[in-house]
Amino acid sequence: MSTPTAPPITYEVTAGVATVTLARPDAMNSLTLATKVALRDALHAAAADSAVRCVVVTGSGRSFCVGQDLKEHVAGMSGDDSLGTHDTVAEHYNPIATAIATMPKPVIAAVNGIAAGAGSSIAFACDFRVLARSAGFNTAFAAIAFSCDTGASWTLPRLVGHARATDLLMRPRTISADESLTLGLATSVVDDDELVDAVAALAAELAQGPTLAYGAIKRALAFSATHDLPASLEHEGQKMALTGASADHVTAVEAFLAKEKPVYQGR
Repeated sequence: MSTPTAPPITYEVTAGVATVTLARPDAMNSLTLATKVALRDALHAAAADSAVRCVVVTGSGRSFCVGQDLKEHVAGMSGDDSLGTHDTVAEHYNPIATAIATMPKPVIAAVNGIAAGAGSSIAFACDFRVLARSAGFNTAFAAIAFSCDTGASWTLPRLVGHARATDLLMRPRTISADESLTLGLATSVVDDDELVDAVAALAAELAQGPTLAYGAIKRALAFSATHDLPASLEHEGQKMALTGASADHVTAVEAFLAKEKPVYQGR
């Protein structure tokens, strides 16, 4: 009798927070076909669920994610394309990066350990990166004669600048949590035993916030990154009109005038 295979990720929603946990700790949460499909689908589910107002992506065990499972990659190079390695950038990595970047709600990477290759790219795509002090980043791609994927060429220069992104991609090395904070790769760094509580507090704060406004801010930032000032101003005006007509905006104004704390509904 075969032993049931454990799911490669877990997905839980509690108090408006969807937590997506990569669940292959013995393989440092490396990304197999099944893991990539499950992660992509979980992110799409979180985006579509109105009850979800914040998303946390994290890893189990001692690693966040070390990127592509190279054993599976080698099997694919040998001709077994049932593993989807030939089309994995288009079918998996690109949709994962897009799902995080376009998520109409905040996404937190709770980086519990090393994040390498596509694992680092996944974290870079998130809106917030909270690192355990023992964690770190390594782009890793060039170390195996790869370019980069999962949006690293877009996100990394926007986090640290073009010159430093070039250095980090062409000469990969492990960047400690403290250095990541200095470079702008980390939003915050906490002691290892404080990571869960720190992320939970941030996620709860964001899940209780004006979700529609958060999504509009994400879209405005992404738009302005590739457009000139006049176009960005016009786009900002559209988003201001959208959020100005929201129930949360009315709630916030009424609460301000009454000197009360607003209770947002995320719409």
